[in-house]
This record gives sequence, C-alpha cells and structure tokens, in this order.
Amino acid sequence: MNTIPQTDTADPSQLAEPQRLVKHPPFIRFWLARVFSTVGYQMLALLIGWEVYALTSSALDLGLIGLIQFVPSVILTLLVGHTADRYDRRLIMRLAQAVNLGVAAMLFIAIWTGHLSRELLFVAVFFIGTGRAFELPATQALVPLLVPSSLAPRAIAAWASANQVAVISGPALGGLLFVFSPTSVAAACALAFGTAIALVSLVAVSRPVAPREPPTFASVLAGFDYVRKRRRLLGVITLDLFVVVLGGATALLPIFARDILEVGAIGLGLLRSAPAVGALIATVILSNHPVERHIGTKMFAAVAIYGMATTVFGLSTWFPLSLAALAVLGAADSVSVVIRFSLVQIETPDAMRGRVGAINYLFVNSSNTLGEFESGAVAARFGAVISVLVGGIGSLAVAATWATLFPDLRRLDRFEPADDAGKQDA
Repeated sequence: MNTIPQTDTADPSQLAEPQRLVKHPPFIRFWLARVFSTVGYQMLALLIGWEVYALTSSALDLGLIGLIQFVPSVILTLLVGHTADRYDRRLIMRLAQAVNLGVAAMLFIAIWTGHLSRELLFVAVFFIGTGRAFELPATQALVPLLVPSSLAPRAIAAWASANQVAVISGPALGGLLFVFSPTSVAAACALAFGTAIALVSLVAVSRPVAPREPPTFASVLAGFDYVRKRRRLLGVITLDLFVVVLGGATALLPIFARDILEVGAIGLGLLRSAPAVGALIATVILSNHPVERHIGTKMFAAVAIYGMATTVFGLSTWFPLSLAALAVLGAADSVSVVIRFSLVQIETPDAMRGRVGAINYLFVNSSNTLGEFESGAVAARFGAVISVLVGGIGSLAVAATWATLFPDLRRLDRFEPADDAGKQDA
C-alpha cells in the first residue's frame, strides 16, 4: 500500500478512497476547528434563546433573534463575498470567531454581575450575526482548497458532518451546563471559540496566489451575475430561500420545551440536538457513499421528507415522537444540504467562490434567521403549533413548485465541474 506524505499540499494525483481524507492534515485541523466553532455558536444560541424567553415570555421576541441576525447578512452580503475572494479566508474566520468569543465574554460578565437584559441580548445577537456573515462564506470557499478535487464531494460531506457533530453536542452540553449556571455556558462558549481560533491558525493552504481584482462595483456584483446566468444554481439557491424561510421551527423550541412538552432546559438541549443526530448519520453515510446519480430527484425527495417531518413535529405532544421527527427532519435536510452545497461549490470556480458563497449564505443562512422571525411572528398571532404546521406544509408546496419551475434541476443526474457548468444555460 502506497504511503501518502503527511504534508499540507493537496495533491490532485492522490487516489479518492474514503479513508484518504485523514491523510490531509489541513482538512483535519479545519474539520476540528469547525466542530469547536459550531459547538460554541450552538451553546450561545441556546443560552440567548432561553434567557430571552425567560425574561419576556414572548414568541415574537424569539423571532426577533432571527430578524436581528438577518439584518447584517443582508447589509454586508456584497462586502463579505468580495472579502472572501480577495483576502486570506483563514484570517476572516479567525476574526469572526474572535467576535463570538467577545460576545461570550460580554454575556458572562452581564450574567455574573446581574446586568443581563433583553436589549443586551439583542446586541449580542447582532454581533454574532455580523461575525457569521463574514465567517461562513469564507469557510465554505476554503473547503475545496484543502483536498484534491477528486475528494471534494467527500470533503464537503465530511465538513457537513463536522457541523452536525457540533449541533448535537453543543446544545446538549449547553443544556447540561445550564443546570449548574448560565455563566458556565458562557465560559464554555469562550473556550470553544478560543480553541477554534488556534486550530484555524494551524491550517496551511498550498495553492497559486490568484491576482486580486480591484474592489470595483462590477467585481462585487459579479457573484449575482454568475448565479443569474446559471439556472441550476439559481434554482438550488432560491429553493433554499423559500424552504428555509418557512422552516424556522427551531426558533420556537423554547416554547415547545417549556409549555407544550414540559421538559425544561435539558429537554430543550435534546430538542436542539435531535436534528443533528439524524443529520450526522446521513452525512457519515454520504461521506463514504456520496450521491453520484439522480442528484436532482434525490434532492427534491429530501426536501419533501423535511416538510413531512416538520409537520409531524408540529402535531406531536409526546417527547420521544418529537425527538424522532426532528431527527428525520435533520437527516433529510442534511442530504439536501450536501447536494446543494456540492452543486454550488463544484460548479463555481475558486475565483468566484467567495462571492457566490456570500449569495448562497444570504439565501440560505440568513433566510434561516428570517425564517425564525417568520415563525415567531406567526406563533405570536396563531400559536406555535400552527406556525410549525405552516412551515411543514409550505416546504412541501415549495418542493413541488420548484420541481416544476426548474425541470433541468429536477433531471440533474451528475455534478459538473466549474469549467463545464452552465453550458446549457449559455
């Protein structure tokens, strides 16, 4: 058996067996950094959501958490995409994680001194949203540079599994620490972000230095033009927009944990972890057996299962069934996310990945926060159960509509490299 040198250079000639991912130290460090960063974010989200609802008992205020994170995503979309293509993506990640570390420290001090307030929590959410607006496009654009192109689909699935590992462990750990004190949650968040910063600092990328475009208005808008001219990318990104806006059930989990299922803070941690349990199982399978055929059909099927699982969760009053529904929801969403993310990354050249990733972030991640506001607003008017049912049934309707509007996406069989992508759209 040939031995691959333990270097930080991704050699395209290396074979693409599943176990080869572990032969790339930069990717392993990046994977671990992603785990720690997301664990910290998930614990912060649990802490903030619980404290806001404890202070106000308002579903609308839970929704405002999402809206406040949405604002910097929209305002900064053009800037963060160009930044990710122009500057060192590892530096951007470290700075964003440093912002989150500062937020965790601020909450620790506020809770310790008894000065925690609704307004301070909303300020913390704004800073978190700003940091993530810069971090996620840079993170996504960095993934394909850490492994040979032949390993890109498996690396993307493994990257998604890092996120799911963190989404499982973060809320569960946060819920357990909350039993001792909220300050212990804030301290653990700061430790997680500090560890992520250290790991990212150890990631080395070996690639030619691309010429940097001057920051003109046209270069900043180039990502939108690229997506507009490629119908598959347009379809997959807008599909995310509408499904995610409707599927903001996680924003209402404090209500389900306290008022409907009556399981408290520990139960809230388990509810927040349940989607990631299903997602982790799915991404582990996908990292070893990536989706290679009938990609479009499988993506739409996953979105439909996501909608059905959301509906079951909304109707459930039995804690085990609620956990199971969330696990199925997470598994279906993970399959859909891996396919969509792979499509965006593989069909986009490296010079454009930051800007296209920023657009994807706006339509996916920031629409997730907007979806939380939508769920909170509907719940404030009609109740949490009706809000979740609207999201589940709406996701089914969106999947059916997009399958009709984008037949090329539905019939997509295999991924195409960036050089060939979009030929049918020309």
